[in-house]
Order: sequence, then structure tokens, then C-alpha cells
Amino acid sequence: MKLTDSDIAALQEIVGKENVILDNEALEDYCHDEIPSLYFQPDAVVKPENTEQVSKIMALASERKFPVTPRGAGSGLSGGAVAVEGGIVLSLEKFNRILEIDQENMMAVVEPGVLTGQLQKEVEAVGLFYPVDPASLDSCSIGGNFAANAGGPQAVKYGITRHYVTGIEAVLPSGEIINYGGKLVKNTSGYDLLHILLGSEGTLAIVTKLVLKLIPLPKYRIDLLVPFSSFEAAADTVTKIFQSRITPVVLEFMDKAGVKSCEAFLGKELPFSDAEAQLIVGLDGNNEELLEQECEIVGEICLEAGADDVLVADTPFAKENLWEARRELLETLKAISEEVEVEDVVVPRAKIPEMIRATVEISKETGFPIVNWGHAGDGNVHVAILKKDISDEKWQTELEGVIERVFQKAIELGGTITGEHGIGYLKRKHLPMAVGQVELELMKKIKAAFDPEGILNPGKLF
Repeated sequence: MKLTDSDIAALQEIVGKENVILDNEALEDYCHDEIPSLYFQPDAVVKPENTEQVSKIMALASERKFPVTPRGAGSGLSGGAVAVEGGIVLSLEKFNRILEIDQENMMAVVEPGVLTGQLQKEVEAVGLFYPVDPASLDSCSIGGNFAANAGGPQAVKYGITRHYVTGIEAVLPSGEIINYGGKLVKNTSGYDLLHILLGSEGTLAIVTKLVLKLIPLPKYRIDLLVPFSSFEAAADTVTKIFQSRITPVVLEFMDKAGVKSCEAFLGKELPFSDAEAQLIVGLDGNNEELLEQECEIVGEICLEAGADDVLVADTPFAKENLWEARRELLETLKAISEEVEVEDVVVPRAKIPEMIRATVEISKETGFPIVNWGHAGDGNVHVAILKKDISDEKWQTELEGVIERVFQKAIELGGTITGEHGIGYLKRKHLPMAVGQVELELMKKIKAAFDPEGILNPGKLF
């Protein structure tokens, strides 16, 4: 449904003319997320400054039945924040304040437009820690993390977004404002509305304030870079590290194709770039001597399991060099291929080698280049399918089949189709592969209960 002049005038009255964007050139940045090929232009972008304005916008949309697509920083990889049915993009970029850092209760109160990396720096300055660390932490927002239930490398020890949100203020599609939870460690008062909304990808409500649990900042951190001649040996090492009763803060892996791509893109030699697989193992703690002992134990486990070497990084400079390839990988792939399709399947940890072998076979059989990396500690495998020299016709006609084979293999191994990127628009046709019919119908009923008119982020999930 296209906005009318009357709709636009009403929106301008709510937020001011300067906060309703109509110019095509200015709309450009809001037509896609981190998947540029997924392009949908809204009729307008609206930038409210407070919860009351969001409430009035949603009440208006509910009355006049035009679509509303909530948007954080636009750093998603599933098309969750693009206006596939037109209407307005409701940008939360002006909700960018850290309202409180409560050191006594170890809680932070923030608006959804706060960047994740910004929050981390602010709380670490007072000796506290917000561990959720998506790769895009310097460009993604807390609200987007909430919408996708984001994780990151540190999830293996510290968990994901849902483990840290204890309270929310949110606006329903009707315009009603709800509050649930607060600075609470426990809360069993009725249905857990917070965790129904968490991970719902902006389809049930628009969150305007969040209360986040913080923890003490560990004093020390050591990272290890460990090369292996096979993924089997790397995966076996992951199991043995956990069996040693040591829980790393980070346990990442990369394949040879990814490291070699980064090496070429950065124009510099990277450590162990000829290894078939690399693990990055991060350890942290408050006792320096104990941490060094754990580091030695993990190093010995790696070498006994077949590692070619163990590189120890215990200074900021060394850590910077160690993480360079992992941090730059996605940008590298975007630079060497005009289109990159990134999936984030999840399998049981011990099944990672089998998942990797399957993607190698799929790549050989289809001719689509594939690069793998991800979180070995929680079985989350990022599968990047590159266009590179593939013709437009082949990419358009055969890509879906490649994606479906990757998803089918993950499910066959006891996994699922997404661990942290969400379903959004890109994976909605594949959701029935991952959940049963009864579960799918229950999800649709929840959507209908919150949004009977279907105006909030339509075209996503289902």
C-alpha cells in the first residue's frame, strides 16, 4: 500500500518535516542492508526521537493500514530491515543514548540505536563487561542485536543477547506501549513477553528501551592461533579442550580459502596461511598465573591433537595481527566478489568437519566458490557462496539450489538453517525446512496476536 499525501502530512505532524525523508537520493541508504542486491525502496523514512512519537506513528499505521519496517543500523545479513512491501522505514537511529550505567546493580539502560561497540567501551571504562560481540559490533546497534538475538565469538563462554536483556520498553503495532522486566536477575511473572519479542526480527513490536545485564570485566586475556592440516584434527581439538574443563572465551575457525583470500586482499603474508584449518582460541580470567597455566594446557592439547604449531598473542599488537584475517574476512569476500551470499548454519560441534566436507563437495559439483568460517565453540558455520566469475544467469537460476543443499545438509546433521543472522526476507521460504508444521502455525498465531493487521515488518519470516 502506497502512502497518501494525507499519510505523509500526518507523519510530518508527529515527528516534524525534517524527520520524514522523501527524496529518492536520501532514501537510497535505507533500501538495503548488508546485502546490496536485496533492494526495496520505501515511500518514506521516518526518524522519531522518542517513544511517544513511535507510539503515534504505529497508531496511525494501524488506523490507515500502511506497512512499517523498523530499522536499526542496517547491518543485517538477512534482509530483515528492508521495506519489501513499501510503506515507511521507521529508523531508530536517533534512539542513540546510553541512559544509565548502574555500577551498583551491574546493569545498563540503553536506547536501541546505541552501537554495540560503543556500549562495550563505555562499560569497560568503569570495569564492567557486555560480552555480546557480533563481528559488526562497531556498526551494529543494540536494537538490531535484540531483533536477531545476535551472538558473536565470545558466545561460547558468555552467551548471546538473550542472556543479557532483563527489561524492555516496546511499542506494539496498535501503538500501545508495554514495559516488561527491569533491573532484575529473576522474573517469572506470567508469560515471558521479553523473550517472545527477543529474536522476533521486528515483526511483533518495536523496542524503544532495553535494560542489559553487565558482568565484571576480566583482567587478563590471551589468544592462541593454531594451524591444522585437517578440519577433523581441529574439531577433535575443540572437543578435547572442553573435556579438559577449560571453557575458552573464544573458539573460532577459518578455512584455507578464507585465509588465502584475506592474504591476497590485504597484500601481506598472514600466519599459517597454508594450513587447511585454523583455530583461534581465546582465554580470559582474573588470575594471571592460572590463565597462563590454562594457556599451556590448551597449547599441549592442540599439539597432541595434531596442530602444526601454536602462536601465543598476549600483547595488544600480537592480538591485532592474530585477529586481522578473521575480522577482515567478510569485507575481503565482498571486495573479491561482486555478490556474496552468507549463510550461518548451526550443527552439533562434532559435526563441523562433516558440514565443511559437504560444502566442499557442493562447491565442486556446482562450480560455486565457497568459503567457510565461524564459531567452532558453538557449531555455528558461516558458509559464504561467492559469485566471482559466475555468469549472471547461472547465479540467478542455480544459487537457490546451492543454498538449499547447504541447509539440507545442516538439518541432516541435526542442525538448523541460522544461528544468529535470522530468517528475515532471504530465508523465509526455507523456514519450513527448519521447523515443523505445528510449530510454524504456532508462530503465525503469535504474529497474528501481536499484529492482527500484518503491518509491522511484513514479508519477513513467513
